[in-house]
Amino acid sequence: MSDPSTLETARADLPLLGMHCAACANRIEKALQKSPGVSSANVNFATTQATVRYSPQVTDPLALREVVRKAGYDAIVHEASPAAAEGEGGAVSRGVAAAAELREAEDAARAADYERQRRRFFVAAALTLPVAVLAMGGHLIPPLAPLLNFSGRAWVELGLTTPVLFWAGREFFTGAWSAARHRAADMNTLVAIGTLAAYLYSLVVTIAPQAVAAAAPGVEASGVDPAAADPHAAHTIGSPMGVYYEVAAFVVTLILMGRLLEARARSKTSGAIRALVGLQPRTARVEREGVEQDLPIEEVRVGDLLRVRPGEKVPVDGEVVDGSSTIDESMLTGEPLPVAKTAGDTVIGATINKTGSLRVRATQVGSDTVLQQIVRLVQEAQGSKAPIQRLADTISGYFVPAVLCIAVATFVLWFNFAPLENRLPFALLTFVSVLIIACPCALGLATPTAIMVGTGRGAQSGILIKGGEALEQAHRLTTVVLDKTGTITRGQPEVTDVVVDGFDESELLRLAASAERGSEHPLGEAIVRSAEQRALVLVEPQEFAAVAGHGIEARVEGRRVLIGNARLLRERGLDANEALTQRLADEAKTPVFVAIDDFPAGVIAVADPVKESSRGAIEQLHRSGLKVAMLTGDNRRTAEAIAAQVGIDRVLAEVLPDGKSEEIRKLQAAGETVAMVGDGINDAPALAQADVGIAIGSGTDVAIEAADITLVRGDLRGVAAAIALSQATVRNIRQNLFFAFIYNVLGIPIAAGVLYPLTGWLLSPILASAAMALSSVSVVTNALRLRGFAVAPSHAQES
Repeated sequence: MSDPSTLETARADLPLLGMHCAACANRIEKALQKSPGVSSANVNFATTQATVRYSPQVTDPLALREVVRKAGYDAIVHEASPAAAEGEGGAVSRGVAAAAELREAEDAARAADYERQRRRFFVAAALTLPVAVLAMGGHLIPPLAPLLNFSGRAWVELGLTTPVLFWAGREFFTGAWSAARHRAADMNTLVAIGTLAAYLYSLVVTIAPQAVAAAAPGVEASGVDPAAADPHAAHTIGSPMGVYYEVAAFVVTLILMGRLLEARARSKTSGAIRALVGLQPRTARVEREGVEQDLPIEEVRVGDLLRVRPGEKVPVDGEVVDGSSTIDESMLTGEPLPVAKTAGDTVIGATINKTGSLRVRATQVGSDTVLQQIVRLVQEAQGSKAPIQRLADTISGYFVPAVLCIAVATFVLWFNFAPLENRLPFALLTFVSVLIIACPCALGLATPTAIMVGTGRGAQSGILIKGGEALEQAHRLTTVVLDKTGTITRGQPEVTDVVVDGFDESELLRLAASAERGSEHPLGEAIVRSAEQRALVLVEPQEFAAVAGHGIEARVEGRRVLIGNARLLRERGLDANEALTQRLADEAKTPVFVAIDDFPAGVIAVADPVKESSRGAIEQLHRSGLKVAMLTGDNRRTAEAIAAQVGIDRVLAEVLPDGKSEEIRKLQAAGETVAMVGDGINDAPALAQADVGIAIGSGTDVAIEAADITLVRGDLRGVAAAIALSQATVRNIRQNLFFAFIYNVLGIPIAAGVLYPLTGWLLSPILASAAMALSSVSVVTNALRLRGFAVAPSHAQES
């Protein structure tokens, strides 16, 4: 692998063709890693995609495709020349167009490959059926035996089986030969050797039975068609000189069927990301030089004015310039209710305009839009490897050679120790059964399919998980630490109470808001907003002065207005209601005292309200067995009041921004596995320090780079849903791995005949091939259950 330390790196995602097992993925991965200019390569068997980081000065995607081809496989590459500089937004739009073209090319190639496999399967099935009738019909339906046991039957079976093996099953032999040329072995090797052994043995028995008799003393040559004398001869251990064409034909046909079923099931695992990609509208109505025109989405530039009519999708991210409407954002955030939008509000591309007409100025286009960032994040997550996968990868690397050794040992043992008249057929059938039943595919699919479905299901509900490592860590969590402002609370102070003393409430609020009109203090802004919400008429203050650290004083309509804290009133010789101050502090509210013409007129209480969903979300976390702490820079009294409202276990108060990561480190030192939940920007150091960083965003405020998990919707209930989804995904991975391991651990010894001395029962190669074909399908089907995972905030659980 080249050292890229001094070189610029780029990333290429290469869809792969021709992979059939984890050993294939390992071989491609090693070939890419050894390629000049490549700094890292990861091949995901479930997604059939290679993710390669490389130096553009040394190599490019076309050269990487050649590396894949030399390894015996193929890759799909977008061969269009890079776009020249096209102004702001041009290059990224072209990049998205190229990615769309690559996806279309991949879909077309996979559809053609699926159709080719489908055609081969149906031809194989049509030819295998008469072979099965000839070989086993007389045994299953004895009255048919005289009709089926005709002279030359073995030649008919030979004629039918040959195209099944060498036309329909050609890819097994070409794959095995390609692997052999690279001094490797894979699933194709096992199938090719097993079916070829059964076919060649039967061919020799058909053409020269005496040669077999000479090779296995004690086996009598009964002619080229032993079934004519014994209808069971072609499929019963112990019958001299039986042929096994049906074994070769059935194995090929059943494995082709299994690959078709697996391909169909695996296509469903990528349904979530394809649905996200499909949300992107193809055109946009753009205003240029006073004329509205429909243009391809790739031609939209930053700063363009767009017209979005009711029922249409918002083409790109932007800001509303004119108009008002409601926007359905459920496809990206999971929020079921439409969101009201007016001038100045941001809108996200691919969301649906429901009611009014909007003029929108494009702010993010191409790969910079929220939708494309989500698609990119999900692609990276689905291409990642969880730590739990390493064991499966290690075993897969040694699996095929180990199976070959076991098969050879099985053949030698039974050839030497089976009854003399049975030894060659017995040894052959156990040899073939061991080769055919072994399934490295199930091991290779166990982890990545679950990650694909889990991360895709999360993305559909606004839960963006960065990769397998984040999934695996999330299920181990013991403590969740929540930032207060913007996470537990709304992050915007509001007036909660107006307490008056001999004064009209609305008049007090109007005078205070008029005095605060020029203030930039959050409390003053909250008072002004409250007055505007009540439609009170505000006036400009005639005089205004700030009292540093205490409040303001102003003259409004000739009246002196003093606004501030209790200390300011006491300094002016006015009474501050201490009992009221104490009560409001206990309720996590900040009292703002108002005096009019040197008379204490009342108190305006301001607070950062707790989100309606916060208490329910924290209860969900508690039900999951997690401890919940709150981290804030507020004073301890206010912090504890908020903690009491929402049921938080532990309060970490008066913590400065640069001390938040140290608090996380202390919890970790105490043995806790910690998730930090914050806005993803101000809390970046703490998010990075935590075992799992969870960023809560809303709309375009998606802090993808800051955390392991990002919640597109600003709802704390998504934290519990994300953790539950992670737990369900890891549980699914463990189920898959257990099934894959137990299948091979039990199946291979049974195929080798360990039960025969005790029960007289031997596994047929036909049953072995059916089991192998269905094993990987079972793993993928189990992973697909995650698509039904309920991520509704109120009941995140596996369905």
